[in-house]
Amino acid sequence: MEDRNQTAVTEFLFLGLTDELPQQMVLFTVLLFVYMVTLGGNLGMITLIWISPRLHTPMYFFLSHLSFVDICTSSSIAPKMLCDIFVEKKGISFMGCAAQMWFFGLFVATECFLLASMAYDRCMAICKPLLYTLLMSQRVCVQLVVGPYVMGFISTMTHTVLTFALPFCGLNIINHFFCDISPLLSLACADTWSNKLVLFILAGAVGVLSGLIILISYVCILVAILRLKSAEGRRKAFSTCSSHLAAVSILYGTLFFIYVRPGSGSSLDLNKMISLFYTMVIPMLNPLIYSLRNKEVKDAFRRKFERKNSD
Repeated sequence: MEDRNQTAVTEFLFLGLTDELPQQMVLFTVLLFVYMVTLGGNLGMITLIWISPRLHTPMYFFLSHLSFVDICTSSSIAPKMLCDIFVEKKGISFMGCAAQMWFFGLFVATECFLLASMAYDRCMAICKPLLYTLLMSQRVCVQLVVGPYVMGFISTMTHTVLTFALPFCGLNIINHFFCDISPLLSLACADTWSNKLVLFILAGAVGVLSGLIILISYVCILVAILRLKSAEGRRKAFSTCSSHLAAVSILYGTLFFIYVRPGSGSSLDLNKMISLFYTMVIPMLNPLIYSLRNKEVKDAFRRKFERKNSD
């Protein structure tokens, strides 16, 4: 025990993505562009929703929070990763690593439940159109936004506390580009079976609970759409959900592959590449999906652009 205390880890070192200079240059350019598009797209979405009275509805209230969460998710990883690309010693302090894991875990879990809230909102809009404004009051909308943040807080606090309560001594090289749970557990000099079990159960619970809400909502939506006699009505109803379905499919597919599938901790190199997708690319895709596939957003942007030109 004394030897372990004397060699306790105070800093972690990332292996990063590549050590080849040409690949580093390409990677830095691409990821910097992706991060800038992420910030611009999501900030633009929030601003457009804020200044457009026609977008002051529950659906876009949730979408503005989704954009905020995407900004925070990417910003908890991207700046440090970009700074580390050309640095030989890619270090992060013990507490810095804990903070990065905490913030990233908070916003990822929050996004899962926020997508569930958005699915419930679409369900009420299509299945109960006459009661929609009553069912989705301002108070209900606030509760459906606060709930995901609370669930995200509980999830990330559990993972972070359990992970950093483990003894780390000697090995401090993380085979990743950020402080993720699985590669950190592989460095602990203690039995991590219980931690991996909690990771599997809690990550599964987040995915299953939020996914179940989404699934039930879309079953109700599908039943309601099939009852519509008008083909145009069916098309319009489905079009309001297509963007959300695309966002859900992309996020849940990648998270399930990394955190829920059996043996996920044994293929860190593969997880590292997939993590790059959901930490950098998905936050960039969400505003593009909702802006390109949503007529109301495109119309609001067009009106603001035309008004600016006329001035």
